[in-house]
Amino acid sequence: MKKLFGFSMMCLMALTMAAFVACDKENGTPDDANNNNDSVKPATYVDLGLRSGTKWKDVNEVNEADAEYDYFTYDEAMEKFGDKIPTYEQYGELIDSCQWTWTGDGYNVTGPNGNSIVLPAAGFRFCEDNQYNPGVYEVGTYGQYWSSTPSSSPDYIDRCAWALVFSSHRFDLNETWTRCCRLSVRLVQN
Repeated sequence: MKKLFGFSMMCLMALTMAAFVACDKENGTPDDANNNNDSVKPATYVDLGLRSGTKWKDVNEVNEADAEYDYFTYDEAMEKFGDKIPTYEQYGELIDSCQWTWTGDGYNVTGPNGNSIVLPAAGFRFCEDNQYNPGVYEVGTYGQYWSSTPSSSPDYIDRCAWALVFSSHRFDLNETWTRCCRLSVRLVQN
């Protein structure tokens, strides 16, 4: 009788644990959210309340080939992420529809619905063959993020692309970036 009672209790505990896991999954809690590493938070897409419905990822993409800065060339970014990279129009909507607040090392970008993302001033790296300006620049004071939109100038369409460019006193789109430069990447979900 004691063995049957013990077995029944073990089954009940197993069913209870399965119910908790299923409940977490229904509520959108990631599988690894219950591990004891509270400093690791899975990336999510944030609804900023934009008219287009575009959601913005809450962290920059990681580049294992450039683990110190996580920069990508335009071609690397397009090959790896494709249409998940924001377009010129999506960055334009982010600029025009959101409140941008300088934090000292990037921008807190708050959408019409009050939700926000942070865009760090992660700096950039010039093209590796640039003999005059090699190296990493402006970390903490300047941010550059690739768009998926190539240059609109016929002279530069194969060599340049649009990018979000910002510092503490301005944020705008610029098409002068040579595709071999290494910039940050932030993804969107349509």
